[in-house]
Amino acid sequence: MEMKKQLPHCLVFTISLLLVIIWTKAQAPDYADALTKSLLYFEAQRSGRLPYNQRVTWRDHSGLTDGLEQGVDLVGGYHDAGDHVKFGLPMAFTVTMLSWGVIEYGEEIARAREYEHALEAIKWGTDYFIKAHTSPNVLWAEVGDGDTDHYCWQRPEDMTTSRQAHKIDEKNPGSDLAGETAAAMAAASIVFKETNPHYSHLLLHHAQQLFEFGDKFRGQYDSSVGVVKSYYASVSGYKDELLWAALWLYKATDNEVYLDYVINNAGNFGGIGWSISEFSWDVKYAGIQIIAAMLLPEVKHKKQKEIIEQYRSKAEFYICSCMSKNNGTNIERTPGGLLFIRQWNNMQYVSSAAFLLTVYSDFLSNTNQNLSCHGITVTPEELFALAKSQVDYILGSNPKNMSYLVGYGSRYPTKVHHRGASIVSYRVNKGFIGCTQGYDDWYSHSEPNPNVVTGALVGGPDREDNFRDDRGNYMQTEACTYNTAPLVGIFAKLNQFSDLRLIASY
Repeated sequence: MEMKKQLPHCLVFTISLLLVIIWTKAQAPDYADALTKSLLYFEAQRSGRLPYNQRVTWRDHSGLTDGLEQGVDLVGGYHDAGDHVKFGLPMAFTVTMLSWGVIEYGEEIARAREYEHALEAIKWGTDYFIKAHTSPNVLWAEVGDGDTDHYCWQRPEDMTTSRQAHKIDEKNPGSDLAGETAAAMAAASIVFKETNPHYSHLLLHHAQQLFEFGDKFRGQYDSSVGVVKSYYASVSGYKDELLWAALWLYKATDNEVYLDYVINNAGNFGGIGWSISEFSWDVKYAGIQIIAAMLLPEVKHKKQKEIIEQYRSKAEFYICSCMSKNNGTNIERTPGGLLFIRQWNNMQYVSSAAFLLTVYSDFLSNTNQNLSCHGITVTPEELFALAKSQVDYILGSNPKNMSYLVGYGSRYPTKVHHRGASIVSYRVNKGFIGCTQGYDDWYSHSEPNPNVVTGALVGGPDREDNFRDDRGNYMQTEACTYNTAPLVGIFAKLNQFSDLRLIASY
């Protein structure tokens, strides 16, 4: 009688485990794919001379004379959205959030083999900031003009609109812009500390100079750079950005001078006064309060602890508001469960909330703490579950069964409000496309965009979960760099969490 060969038990277990993981992964969001695609988006938004390893091949060089009229090299940086102006404030916030994501979840990003791409996305921004900071008290705030830019529908490679550059200086201050750019460079200096110490030191030097400039010559940048008011007005003022910059400089240097600044200006600058239910490129208070709260275990002096406790109270107001556990001051939710702040580009608030919830969940978990929302105990796991639900909504777990991350999944917006994506690629057809020709031939075209702006997080649905995929519906179909930036770290965290949970459950 012939004996049948049996597989070793360990091999049977391994094969079974792999089958379970493969099957379950097919049912769950593919966070690794979302991470990869989110980083591709920043390559689509690049301005300047594109590098040899550019992966978004429907883009080409653009803005190669930026700053020439003013006698300064301002080539590079990012377009903020579907237009071609380079706005300093949202660009800096984008880089701060990318850097924060790498600081918190760098190991997870590396495990997903996206670490180098994440660093490239950050460095494309910081290289530009170094150029734009031409002297200690001068920072170039904007390249291009929003009004003329919006009259045209052209590829960035064809631009005929104004590329005039605007700056802030001692006579025309902009503490908010200087502060956010300082925060971006300080956060990035932490990211590059091990892999590129010289570059890290250079970034820190610029960050410290910019903070001193912003603090010494105080004023709102939209008062000095009037052309920005219709697009990125500083509604919250500059005090939040100065606190934000000081916190990031403290994290980058461990110098108590910066912590003292955050403590001593906590009241006057609103750090412990404002109870906020949003976090964005403009309003930084929730982010400030979260970071400050996470410093509590390391502060030593009684006064510091007292003030940080007040920061923590405000941070937890924001968290409880997200969790719908505040008394009458909760963030609204759509019927499908999406956090809803406002109609125009709501997803920017969703992605940033998901990031803060995730970071604070980790902090509570690592320090063995729960959260109390008006006497109701909330666990770190509950915070993380809400963050995950928001990300899963973005990736397709919603009433429309649509991914709002372009290029991810089988169904996503195909008529994104984006000039470059909506017109035939310059690499395919180098024939010049004029200002109004773009509107006539491409903007009003009913077909999907010829180029997919992969990884872009669009503005998203309304308060009833309704979404209209139309190029002209810019409130919902335009994407911005600061929408996607907070997702990079969360995708990496969720990717690792999913793998670990699958193994543990098996």
